[in-house]
Amino acid sequence: MKISTKGRYGLRAVMDLCLNSSGDYVSLISIAERQNISKNYLEQVFSSLRKTGIVKSVKGAQGGYLLNGKPSEISIGSILRALEGDLSVVKEDTKGLNKMEICIKRNLWDKIDRKLYEIIDSMTLEDLINEYSKGSESIMYYI
Repeated sequence: MKISTKGRYGLRAVMDLCLNSSGDYVSLISIAERQNISKNYLEQVFSSLRKTGIVKSVKGAQGGYLLNGKPSEISIGSILRALEGDLSVVKEDTKGLNKMEICIKRNLWDKIDRKLYEIIDSMTLEDLINEYSKGSESIMYYI
């Protein structure tokens, strides 16, 4: 499974929206400038987010986008699914699979999916914003 540019940029854009909104609508051009993402590309991203109800929009000179809910109630999983669709590692059902393929699917692919969903569905936009605000870009990882 690989998160596309749409998913990565979209998540950044939603975080930017959340950080810069203060209850007011935020224009795509301002998000595009801060995040160094094409406005045209963000229009596609925000169209998907609007259709799934994650953001709401107002047209016009004072228009823009606003988060449609509290950051604490919006999971990272819902944002990524809105932008990426199905996040399964391997997209197949068991119909037509032989015994070995079913074994691999159930014991590997399905377990990877469950762990992924556990992480992205338990993490909220608020969680990411809080980590960002703490300066999480300086976290040191040890192997």
